[in-house]
Amino acid sequence: MAITATISLSLTSPTHRSLLSLPSSRSISTTLQRTFKYPNSRLIANSSIKTHTPLKTNSFLHQQESDFLHFAKFHGLGNDFVLIDNRDSSEPKISSEKAVKLCDRNFGVGADGVIFVLPGINGTDYTMRIFNSDGSEPEMCGNGMRCFAKFVSQLESLHGRHSFTIHTGAGRIVPEVLEDGNVRVDMGQPTLKASDVPTKLSPNKDHAVVKSEIDVDGVIWNVTLVSMGNPHCVTFSSKESQNLVVDELKLAQIGPKFEHHEMFPARTNTEFVQVLSNSHLKMRVWERGAGATLACGTGACATVVAAVLEGRAGRNCTVDLPGGPLQIEWREEDNHVYMTGSADLVYYGSLPL
Repeated sequence: MAITATISLSLTSPTHRSLLSLPSSRSISTTLQRTFKYPNSRLIANSSIKTHTPLKTNSFLHQQESDFLHFAKFHGLGNDFVLIDNRDSSEPKISSEKAVKLCDRNFGVGADGVIFVLPGINGTDYTMRIFNSDGSEPEMCGNGMRCFAKFVSQLESLHGRHSFTIHTGAGRIVPEVLEDGNVRVDMGQPTLKASDVPTKLSPNKDHAVVKSEIDVDGVIWNVTLVSMGNPHCVTFSSKESQNLVVDELKLAQIGPKFEHHEMFPARTNTEFVQVLSNSHLKMRVWERGAGATLACGTGACATVVAAVLEGRAGRNCTVDLPGGPLQIEWREEDNHVYMTGSADLVYYGSLPL
């Protein structure tokens, strides 16, 4: 079967898009204009279609719904995720092995991770679980949390400003969808105690590791370690370069050496940071289990905490990532870190299980 199609999608519209039945035979030339609604995991299409060949109704998409995995794809500043409505079960609908295949950019949907919306526990509204593109399961993901919040808003048909509580491996997280469509997330308090990050590096400031030296493949780096529920190693300098120019880094070479360094028993996310001003930082990230990504929300939070601890920046900063900016505030009054940024729908889809 040969199919050629031109699909027109508006990625910023509050209405959403769905799949149409495809013919089981014959070549067609098709133009699709689609609007989606995704209430309670069901895909409903309102479409106009022009075709030279009538669409047949016996296509594979007309099999029982249980044969398919329905999903939404979102991104937060280019950090992209497959979101799955899992509210009817406390166990993910697919395995970590299946998630790896789903994340493959050549043979799957393509994503940095797969996120499941599960029922809440311990008094929370929902539970968030995530499998990275390598199959590992992190405690939490900041960009993923913003996408999670927007997805839940659409599942529950919520409008205007609203918030809910999410149970994660990093504890209770509270995202708030704002009037402008951005999402502010109360990321909780940073953890600085070395043994809780965790790291084998010796603490050098009030049980924390702040601007401490670490040898990575023969290069001495100055690092500050922060946990935002997941471990982060933040560096602004090395002995060779006291002020990093992050665009010049060979991230694919150095990133894995940090991630798998013996000083990080749970592996680590690594942020390489350039200070532009007291309130403006530029960051590139190597994420544990995902590699180089366009953005990392928990990493941006850890970066501002580390910048404050090292005396390099203030508590309210714009953090520029390859995918765009995040606004990060480490409030002194409650010691919580607040992250504000976008989360955007890319498309909805279905896959055979």
